[in-house]
Amino acid sequence: MTATTFRIGGDLGVRRLGFGAMQLPTERGPAREASLRVARRAVELGVTLIDTAHLYGGGANEELLAEALYPYADGLLVTTKVGVARSAESGEWGLDGRPEVLRDQVENALRRLRVERLELLQLHRIDPEVPLADQLGALRELQTAGKVGRLGLSEITVAELDEARAIIDVASVQNRYSLLDREHESVLAACEAAGIAFLPWRPVAGAASGASAAAAEITAVADELGATPAQVSLAWLLDRSPVVLPIPGTARIDHLEENVAAADLRLTPAHHDRLDRLDDLGRPGRPAERA
Repeated sequence: MTATTFRIGGDLGVRRLGFGAMQLPTERGPAREASLRVARRAVELGVTLIDTAHLYGGGANEELLAEALYPYADGLLVTTKVGVARSAESGEWGLDGRPEVLRDQVENALRRLRVERLELLQLHRIDPEVPLADQLGALRELQTAGKVGRLGLSEITVAELDEARAIIDVASVQNRYSLLDREHESVLAACEAAGIAFLPWRPVAGAASGASAAAAEITAVADELGATPAQVSLAWLLDRSPVVLPIPGTARIDHLEENVAAADLRLTPAHHDRLDRLDDLGRPGRPAERA
C-alpha cells in the first residue's frame, strides 16, 4: 500500500499530498477572503505541507497564510523559498542569491509567517552570478543560528544536487515534474536514492487539456475509475516514488477537495502500465512561470 506520509530530512513528518499556495490571490477584497477560506480548508482536510515563497507577491502570500492559519496547527509545515528578488531599478523579478539578500528574505519570512524558525527553507533558484558555496553558506549560517531547520533547493540538475550536498544536508528538491512532464526523472531518481523529499510543482499540468493523445488516455483512465484526470495524475505521482510530495495549487475549494481526495485513489497495475507509457506521447512545453 502506498505510504501516505514522509519524513523530510528524516525527522519532519508530513502527509505526502500537500498544497501549493502560489495561485491564491492576496489583494484586499473578496478574492483574498476566498483565499483565506481555501487555506483554512486545506488544513481542515488534513493537509500538513503548504508551499509558498518570497516571489509570490514579494511576501504577500506568506502574510496571507499567516493570517489564515496562525496560530498553526500541530504538525503543519509551511515551507517558503528565497533567492528571487525585485530589482529596485526596473521593478522586474530576477534571481538574486547574494548572501545579504537571502538573509534579508529569511528575516522577512520569519516576520511574515510569525515564526521564530522556518522548519524547511528552499533556495528558489541557484543564481549563476553568485558562487553556490556563498548562497548555501549563507543559508547554512541561518540554520546554525536556529532560524532554519532544514534546507532544500528548487529547479536543479543532478550535478547541482551533488555539488550542493557537498556543502549542506539537502532535505528537499522542488522541480517541475508530472505525469506528462518527466524531464527531471534523473533528479527524482537521485532524490529517491538519497531519501530526499521531491516536491513536484505543476503536478497535474496538461492532464485535463484534452489537446493530446496522452491527455485523452488520462481521461479514459479517470472515467474507468470514476475519478478526474487531475486525481489520476496525483495518484500516479504518489505511486511513482515514496519520496514524491506533490503540491497541487488552486484558488477554489472544490478543486482543493478534489485534489486531496486523490490520496485515496487506487490505480490498478494495468492503469499504471498505461500511464507509465504516456511520456512517449509528447510532453507539454516548458512553462514560463516559476513555482
